[in-house]
Amino acid sequence: MIAPRVISLDLDDTLWPAAPVIAAAEAALLSWLREHHPRAVLGATIDSMRNLRAGVAERFPQKGHDLTFLRRQALAEMFAAAGYPEGPAIDEAFEIFLSERNRVEFYADVLPALTRLRAKYRLFALSNGNADLERCGIADLFEGHITASAAGAAKPDARIFAHLLRTAGVAPIEVLHVGDDPLADVVGATQAGLQAVWLNRDARAWPEQFGQPARTVTTLAEIF
Repeated sequence: MIAPRVISLDLDDTLWPAAPVIAAAEAALLSWLREHHPRAVLGATIDSMRNLRAGVAERFPQKGHDLTFLRRQALAEMFAAAGYPEGPAIDEAFEIFLSERNRVEFYADVLPALTRLRAKYRLFALSNGNADLERCGIADLFEGHITASAAGAAKPDARIFAHLLRTAGVAPIEVLHVGDDPLADVVGATQAGLQAVWLNRDARAWPEQFGQPARTVTTLAEIF
């Protein structure tokens, strides 16, 4: 492995467990909508709202990488179907979601490892989701945050990795990408010419259809 200048890190399920965060955010959103705009969620459940968002993704395939668009569009359609004007209500509703979505609980190894790595390497977040480093309280540890919405493509698409390279001003081989997803993080980064490490916290089996990763770690503390 060539010593990198830049380390890019996935966020959800790499720095914190994502499922409980998203579940809490969706529950908070549904509760708020029931209180403030009940007609919009008459008979709705978290599952039905997820299905609506999936339908939005199917109808707007060119925006499938932009999770913020998908959620806001789903809200707009719920409001429209209930006869509510869109206006600022969508902004208010989405803010309820974002507030909870960024209330994360880091894995125990994360903050010490990031602090140590930040002293030696340039750190960038590289994520498909809509977590916000400022709201999460770790913006000071990163030089930048490359999102799928800003790049116009989501991992494993090479375009999001190219966006990182342009932003950081480095060659692909100078970047080590770390993430939990075999396809999005490891295969995607490798095919884009980056070095990659698979963060496998829970002893998952590596998918047989992919070539074995160059390196696997169980915590961020093992990277360097």
